[in-house]
Amino acid sequence: MRAQTQPSLEQLRDEAMQWGRKPRARGTWYVAEHMVRAMRAYGWTIIVGALGQPILYLLGLAVGLAAIIAVPIQDGSQEVPYLLFVAPALLMTAAISVASEEFTYPVMAGFKWRRYFYGFNASPLSSGQIANGVVMGASARMLVAVAAYCAFIWIFFAFLYPGQTTPATGWLSIPIGVLAGLAFGVPLMAYAGSIEDDKGQFALVQRFVFMPMFLFSGTFYPLTVLPLWLQWIGWISPLWHASELGRVVTYGKPVDPAMIVVHSAYLLVLTVGGLVLARRIFTRRLAK
Repeated sequence: MRAQTQPSLEQLRDEAMQWGRKPRARGTWYVAEHMVRAMRAYGWTIIVGALGQPILYLLGLAVGLAAIIAVPIQDGSQEVPYLLFVAPALLMTAAISVASEEFTYPVMAGFKWRRYFYGFNASPLSSGQIANGVVMGASARMLVAVAAYCAFIWIFFAFLYPGQTTPATGWLSIPIGVLAGLAFGVPLMAYAGSIEDDKGQFALVQRFVFMPMFLFSGTFYPLTVLPLWLQWIGWISPLWHASELGRVVTYGKPVDPAMIVVHSAYLLVLTVGGLVLARRIFTRRLAK
């Protein structure tokens, strides 16, 4: 009987490389899939939040604050009903709220509590792919929340303000909302990745970053009605820039085209800059 030839070390190395190429090529998608599957643990929270939040906010404003503020809002050179003015900003806030959840404690869990990022890193996945996958997984949840919000807005306002919205461009509020969430969340992910121990930092972010941004970024009234020493909060806030874009596509707010470029560029710079920083932090921590 002829003896079976044993594979050489070079052949074994080539075979191992072939097995590793697939996860390396699709590593970002594998991490994103894991993050989405992990969301099943709080899936009902996601569904109720995506569907219930817009209903409660908009109905609450319609019955409450909008009933008091009966006069239209002067938004630039255009007068719009108060509820129509607020709705795009609430849509953007919903995306940023999701981002503040997905880019904080899940990132901390991946490094410290459950340490699954180190498991990913032990495979052919790179640290950059892990960071990208976290972003894509969070984007999937933001997309669901924003799409549900957008659908409710169009159903709601079709009866309240027929003809005042612009459905032809209104769907653009969905990608704008996701971009708003990324512009806030990706730099936050970089910060979360740099934290070694949880000492209440995320609670401070909610109280001293998210809440002032929510209140003073032109969400409930035009930014220009604030004193100048408070307007800077809106100028640096991704919520204000996204809300302005949302109002343009929702009801056709007249805006200088140059400002549309400024709003879009600011959100993109925050997202890309945050991702570059987050990838570096992930690489540094996973190399330990």
